This record gives sequence, C-alpha cells and structure tokens, in this order.
Amino acid sequence: MKRRTLLGAALAGAVMTPTLASGTARAADPGPSVTRTGTTTLDSQAIFFVSYDGLVNNNSFQKNGLLTYKGYQYAAWYTADRNAVVGRRVLGASTWSTVKVGHTLRYNDSHNVISMGVSKVDGRLHLNMDSHSDGFTYVKSVAGLMDNPAGLSWTTSRFGAPQSTLDGLALTSQFTYPQFISTPEGRLQLSYRVAISGNGRNALAEYDGTSWTNLGEWTSSTGTYTSEHGSSTARNMYLHGIDYDRNGRLHAMFTWREQSNSVMCNSGGITNHDTGYVYSDDRGRTWRNNAGTVVGTTGGSDRVSVNDAGLVVDPLNPDHSLMNQESQFTDSAGRPHAIISYVPGRFGQCTTNYVADRTANGRAFLVRKSSSGPWQKTEIPVPLNSSQRTKLVMDKYNNAYAIFPFGRIAGASAASGHTDWRILFDGSGLNAFGEVVIDETRIAQDNVLSVMYQEKSSGTTPSALHVVDFALPA
Repeated sequence: MKRRTLLGAALAGAVMTPTLASGTARAADPGPSVTRTGTTTLDSQAIFFVSYDGLVNNNSFQKNGLLTYKGYQYAAWYTADRNAVVGRRVLGASTWSTVKVGHTLRYNDSHNVISMGVSKVDGRLHLNMDSHSDGFTYVKSVAGLMDNPAGLSWTTSRFGAPQSTLDGLALTSQFTYPQFISTPEGRLQLSYRVAISGNGRNALAEYDGTSWTNLGEWTSSTGTYTSEHGSSTARNMYLHGIDYDRNGRLHAMFTWREQSNSVMCNSGGITNHDTGYVYSDDRGRTWRNNAGTVVGTTGGSDRVSVNDAGLVVDPLNPDHSLMNQESQFTDSAGRPHAIISYVPGRFGQCTTNYVADRTANGRAFLVRKSSSGPWQKTEIPVPLNSSQRTKLVMDKYNNAYAIFPFGRIAGASAASGHTDWRILFDGSGLNAFGEVVIDETRIAQDNVLSVMYQEKSSGTTPSALHVVDFALPA
C-alpha cells in the first residue's frame, strides 16, 4: 500500500504542478528543438543480424558506442567481416578515420557490443567487447592518445593487444554489459554484471592510470520477491544507467528481473518489475536509497537487495512487459531522470507476448526526481511501434529529448515540468532498424545531439551504419 501511495503522489505532482517540477527553467529559456545538420557514414557494409530483437552495433546498453572528447568524436562497431574497429573524426567533419583493434566478433549475439571509455588521468581510450555471460575482450590505447589527437596518428599501433583480462585482473567467467564511467578525478570505472539474467549481480572495477582494481559486487541476487501470482528467490538488477553528476554523485536507476516465471500472469511476458533508484557519494563504494539510508556496500556482505526498503520510486508488477536497461540522464542540478516503457493498464492487465504487446501498445514514460523532492512520472504520448528501447538526453536548458526506435525524436520543456511532449523529428529518411546509440558526452561540448543508427536489412546482409547530427537550442 505504501508503494502505491507514493506512485499516486508522484503522478499527482506531475499533473498538478508541472512548472514547479523543473525548478530551474526561466521564462526566457527556449524549449526543445532539433535541427538536422548532417549525416556521415561510418561503414557502408556493417555487420547485420537480428538477435534478441536488436543489433550488435546499436544497443541501448552500449555505453559508450559513440563519445566525444577534446574536440574529436569516436565510434566503435563491427564490420561485415566481424572486425572490431574504432573510428574518429574532428567534430563536424564529414569523414571518419578507422582502425582495426585486433579482435573479431565470436557469435551472432547482439549482447556482444563494444563499449568505450576514456581515462582522463592518462588520456587512454579503453574498449571492452564481445561478451554475454562469458569472457570478454579488452583493448586500451597508448597513454595520451585522447589528449593529443591532432598530434598522434590514428593507427592500429596506438592500441595494445587484445586481452581476456583487465591488464591481468580477471573479473569473472560470466561477464556481461560493460559500461565505462569517468569519475570526477579522471579515473575510469567499469560497471558490469556477474553471472546470468535472472540470477546475477552488478559489480565495479576501477582504473587509476596505473592499474585496475576490482571493487567488487554491489547488488544481491538473493531474497524473496512475491507478486499476486507467485514468488521468486533469485534475480538481477538491470541498470537504466549509471552516471556521475557535476557534483560527483553517482546515480543509478534500475529495474529488477526475477528468475521464476511464476511471478507473472502469463509466461509469454517478461519478469521485470518496479523502477528503483540508488546513489553513491563515495565513488560507488557505498549505496544509499532515495531517503539517504545506506542499503549496500560494494565488495561487502551487505549489498543492494530486492528486499531493501526505499528503493522503488515507481512500482509496477511483472504483468506489463516493463523493459530493462532503457535510459538515464542527470540534469544540470544533478537530478536523475529515466525513460522506462511498458504496456499501460488501459491496454490490459496481463501481457501474453512481450514483443507483440509492446509493439502494439507499449508507451514510454519519463520518471524523474523533482526539485522539491518527490518523484514524478509523465507518459510520452508516442506509440513505441516496437519492442525495443528509447534513449534519453537533456540539453543545457534541461529540456528532455526521447530518441525512440527508428530515430524518432520527441521533446518536452523544462518549463512545463516535462509534460508538453511533442514529436520534433519523425525519423523520415533514415530507414533505421530499431534502437539507436546516443553520444551522451557531446551535448555539453558543442550543443549537438549525435545519433548512431544502422539501416534496415534482412537476414545477415550487411547494411550501412551512420551518425546523424542535430543542433540543439543555443
């Protein structure tokens, strides 16, 4: 009852006080807008196969498949002959320079993405790739490559040999979902999952410019979750994101996935439930719930658990095909926002085929922490027309942008409390397959939204991989 009451308050706040929800918008601030400025081609023949309804070069959890650092933009993908490559360009340039990094994709599994990160403390580019509940491949550049891109040639010799460890640090034999995060001090952290879907734990490793350290696991897979249909005693936390704000707080919004199908009304659905939130003020060593209570310690015996109080900010049972690993962004005031998506109750209280039901009736929602404290939630009135995920970014005025499958973009203003959603770009002319990859780092550097997408194809016929750029409000 308490959780339902919190949701009711959140929804009421979103409807009744949209202006107060923003807290930082001024009357003179512009609303959201996108102006398409150009498209470049990364690869005219990138690898194409559909797995888990997605593509290995364009997955929502790919952090980062596209990033910007010191005036250059970087992208990573697999070519038609399965080679892992990294491209770079001067911001705004029409051509990319590419290098192979010595690894070829092992399986036709869309989970086996390439994620990039920058260790600012020594100017290296790091890549982790090709893993789904098994071993990973790790590659890093020479020191200083990212600090002096104009002065250092972009060649394979700038990268070290592929490794199956982090410079000798073995993490786990069941590794998935690499996500690199830069700390405020310039260190680089790697977020990953240990074990398997429905029975796994989140963990962190950290690079200080000299060596990697395994900080350990911070979530628990144990405990009992009970729905109106049945119970489950194992699960994993799926992150919508993990990001530092400008004040150094680490935010993580998430959903749980249960191992047992008994918690669902129908086995054709998906066992994801609830949207939760935790944060850390000590670089991921200690985790707190929304009220500030410690709920877990990384590497310790007490980890964040489904039975911890105060985690859920938007309750939802497993009967609505809630998607995992959607998207998160923090605004200029350090407030977390996430896009989640599921089949709302007005379309029925029991999904029986999560792909078909999400495609027919799925909707996305913005869940955000308001300036006054309560969590608020707003439906984005755009049909998904897809089973896949939507990405979230915010501009310097805290306007929100939802980038839907097929490259469609909707926006909502900070002044409205992010309630005035409207389509800004309908995706026409892209011929995009589904999910897209967003350059989360570029917006703050030159006010441009870059979207990486792959054209539709069939079977295993390669297709073109592009980056399209949109100017945001100046």
